[in-house]
Amino acid sequence: MISDFRFLILNLYMRRLMVIILLVCPLVVLAQQVDEIRKSIFFGGGSYDISQDQAMELFYWLDSIPNLLEKYDIHLISHTDPIGGKEYNEWLSKMRSTAVQELLIRKPIPESKISIKDWGLENAVYRNDTYKGMRLNRRVDVILYPIIF
Repeated sequence: MISDFRFLILNLYMRRLMVIILLVCPLVVLAQQVDEIRKSIFFGGGSYDISQDQAMELFYWLDSIPNLLEKYDIHLISHTDPIGGKEYNEWLSKMRSTAVQELLIRKPIPESKISIKDWGLENAVYRNDTYKGMRLNRRVDVILYPIIF
């Protein structure tokens, strides 16, 4: 009889916990989805040249965001694949972020609105042991973070 009572209490507790989890989890996911807007610019191996098509896509994307400069700060996060070693990839990462920054300044977006983090080959998002992963890691992410007043 005591074990039945414990089971009922535990069952009630677990049901309440599930309700709380179901109510809170969608709010966390929703908050993550609206925090930032991002677009990636991809590069060839060992290159920091931005294709005309990607430059035009970036400009079109930026133009589609109302009140961009008043509502968002712009962060550039650059990545590389591991080919060439650490020192080379740090240089390449910086060259890639600088190339994207120069495009944004031509837009014109004030340099003071842009911050940069060059990861080089560190913090790869995709696996670097496959061609596809290395190709996806050769990029600069343009991330728009809302300005919170």
